[in-house]
Amino acid sequence: MSVFPFSAIVGQDDLKLALILTAVDPSIGGVLAFGDRGTGKSTAVRALAQVLPPISAVVGCPVNSARRADCPPWVQSATDQMETRPAPVIDLPLGVSEDRVIGALDIERALTRGEKAFEPGLLARANRGYLYIDEVNLLEDHIVDLLLDVAQSGENLVEREGLSIRHPARFVLIGSGNPEEGELRPQLLDRFGLSVEVSSPRDIETRVTVIQRRDAFDRDPAGFMAEWAQPEADLRAAIVAGRDRLAQVASPNMVLYDCAALCIALGSDGLRGELTLLRAARALAAWQGDTTVTRAHLKTVAPMALRHRLRRDPLDEAGSTTRVMRQLDEVLP
Repeated sequence: MSVFPFSAIVGQDDLKLALILTAVDPSIGGVLAFGDRGTGKSTAVRALAQVLPPISAVVGCPVNSARRADCPPWVQSATDQMETRPAPVIDLPLGVSEDRVIGALDIERALTRGEKAFEPGLLARANRGYLYIDEVNLLEDHIVDLLLDVAQSGENLVEREGLSIRHPARFVLIGSGNPEEGELRPQLLDRFGLSVEVSSPRDIETRVTVIQRRDAFDRDPAGFMAEWAQPEADLRAAIVAGRDRLAQVASPNMVLYDCAALCIALGSDGLRGELTLLRAARALAAWQGDTTVTRAHLKTVAPMALRHRLRRDPLDEAGSTTRVMRQLDEVLP
């Protein structure tokens, strides 16, 4: 199945940047994309899978372990050989069962061989990659609770039918949805590192470009993908270079003071806002080839790092993005 190239997506610069930053530094956390229907949210996430650098994993390991020693003891199919796999981008559909998410007893082996064996779920497949939930605000509460537990610990624990199974489950959570269909639970909202508001382009030129590129892709997917193969390869190389530079990017004390001052001015709860803001700014600096985080980097990523962390103010009718931009002008002129 052909996937629309990430580099060819037009009019969703904030969403594309947020996804790229999490590719450079997964510790930023997930990305939440809320906006109108038909604005390319799902297209961007699925296109990201094509530009992510591949991972090295143990042959036969269902949790994508980077070393044989890291494979869980219940994995019997793992070998001492390594292979290159595409970075996992796993869809978690609405209405999915808990067993499908966390894994369950392998019924076929239990019936045919009389053995208790574990059948890994979506969390195992998403380890070291991305877990994508479309219409995340409609996700059932018990699945949300499960994801919160795993996001906190980085580990999936399954205890049922006489099985007690653990395996690593570290992934970047990507959610998309339409705010008109319901709000997200605050506990889950806080787990997303970055938040992006996605809207339809307002200028004719951009909309025409979107139509032209989508029509060209639908008419000749192979030809369109070949045309964009080099930009996709360049983007993948830039992500790898950003990862390599990340550890060397300096974060001066002035930048730390700026992070704290901005979050205090916005009334952000806890310290997750400052940490996410710093990590996103550092990833942006590494992505752009800079050696030091500057105020300019902070101002670029502040709206996506902080807009979903603001307390509601019934006396302020301005949207969260407007409030962040207003404080940026006052605190970081």
